[in-house]
Amino acid sequence: MAERILIVEDEETLCASLKRVFLRDGYEVETADNAELALEILDKDIYDIVITDIILPGINGIELLKRIKEKFPEHVVIIITAYASLETAVEALRAGAYDYVVKPIIHEEIKQIVKNALRQKSLHVENILLKKQIKRHYDFSKIIGESNIMQQIINEVKKISDARSNVLLLGETGTGKELIARAIHFNSNRADKPFLPINCSAIPENLLESELFGHVKGAFTGAITSKKGLFEEANGGTIFLDEIGDLSPSLQSKLLRAIEDHEIRPVGGTQGIKVNIRFISATNKNIEDAVKYGSFREDLFYRINVITIKLPPLRERREDIDLLAKYFLQKYSSELGKPINSIDKEALEMLKTYHWPGNIRELQNIIERAILIAENGIIKAEHLPDGIKAKDPFTLSAINDKLSIEDYTKKFIQRYQNEFNEQQLADMLGITRKSLWEKRKKWGITRE
Repeated sequence: MAERILIVEDEETLCASLKRVFLRDGYEVETADNAELALEILDKDIYDIVITDIILPGINGIELLKRIKEKFPEHVVIIITAYASLETAVEALRAGAYDYVVKPIIHEEIKQIVKNALRQKSLHVENILLKKQIKRHYDFSKIIGESNIMQQIINEVKKISDARSNVLLLGETGTGKELIARAIHFNSNRADKPFLPINCSAIPENLLESELFGHVKGAFTGAITSKKGLFEEANGGTIFLDEIGDLSPSLQSKLLRAIEDHEIRPVGGTQGIKVNIRFISATNKNIEDAVKYGSFREDLFYRINVITIKLPPLRERREDIDLLAKYFLQKYSSELGKPINSIDKEALEMLKTYHWPGNIRELQNIIERAILIAENGIIKAEHLPDGIKAKDPFTLSAINDKLSIEDYTKKFIQRYQNEFNEQQLADMLGITRKSLWEKRKKWGITRE
């Protein structure tokens, strides 16, 4: 569909000349000889570009521009001015004009300005659509889970999205901490600002400070130019600090200062830079133990831990495995161009009873792999890895021996106490850490 241009010009010869030029280039063109008529036309139809002279009978071009921007802020307006009114042209730019053309008008010049304006408008529209798509991708419906615990988490995330408070996400690797962080950001009033994820354990220690806070030219060997840090790039938005428990003590101190003072200082710099950032942090470690034993600053812990959300491992929300498996089935069969439409009963039962040490990420990878090797539109047990097919020996033993709850708890502690920390083990058994300690003492169980 051809782009549409409205020309507002009371000089008949110039108006006719511009109309011919743009019609010849394939545009749809309408004209008006005064601002009042132009506003009536704009009320009835949509135009991509408005070209208006400043000197018009009645309402002048500057006032017309202001009214257009007030009523139709997405419209692009180009001003025509005479040599004697350059100051007015500057005023027009401040009022929101895209550009101005000085009389006498050179056709190639105004044609190029119109092309540039349309290109910029197109990019602006694409950017808006992209942001809407991203927001849809991370809306709350994309957090999959009908279990009570996941519904509670979704409700909590909805309540805190617009808050300024920092958030700490706790959970094992692969439980979806980054998905929750993105959902918080893209459903907040910061959604149109950057979301920057930073893996604190993936960037070498000697580079992390420069990456976070930036550096000035000459701050260290190789710093041939100044560079903005990620914190400055994210100003107004959200920083997601993944694996924050791996931050060194020196960086913990600098991060604390940035959170408390809302200010960063580039490496080698002497002047602070004010920033407005919401911090969402995540860790798969027991950060309270890290505070207790002195490897993580207590004051920083309280700064990042204003709101805490604990994500459950997949083995504690087995009622969601069916939903997640079918979601990944639809996603990857579409992406891989392979019409695999279902998972048979035996394979699904295996997925439900597996203990999922890698959580949702492991399930995602297994479904993708199964789609690649499956045939006839269905995933069967034979398409699953051997580790999924085999039941956990401990579970089989407990079932076969018909253990009492007491005996099961004792054997469970003996079997898993060296694989999980105190809190994880207690959570898996549904008891407190104090109760776990008492049971160990009662049965004479010691940790290696």
